[in-house]
Amino acid sequence: MLDTYYISILNYYKKKGLGKRSLKLASVYINLLEASIVLLLGSFLLVFASQMKLVIMSSTKFWVLFAMVSLFIIFKNWMRYNGKRRNVLNAKMKSKQTSIYLLWLLPFGCIALALIILQAQ
Repeated sequence: MLDTYYISILNYYKKKGLGKRSLKLASVYINLLEASIVLLLGSFLLVFASQMKLVIMSSTKFWVLFAMVSLFIIFKNWMRYNGKRRNVLNAKMKSKQTSIYLLWLLPFGCIALALIILQAQ
């Protein structure tokens, strides 16, 4: 699923004439999307555990762990979408168009939901 979002962003901005900048923009998008999904899941689990009176980790440890996972995501995506795999995914991609506004709304929606969930703590 995330591969199709990456290729959709890449192809959209490549058609708009951004050239090599479309690669960086697609990379930023996929990193932001994955980090926001991890933030949403992590904040849900943190608040759920605190509501159940389970002391798993403090808020500081949560943010340090989130930063470490985010760095891992950036490195993983850099290795994954650099070169041959991107070309293979681009060749396999069907010409199904996804709304660019919906694609950009996904990570910001996840971040907004995570912030709302974190307010319940």
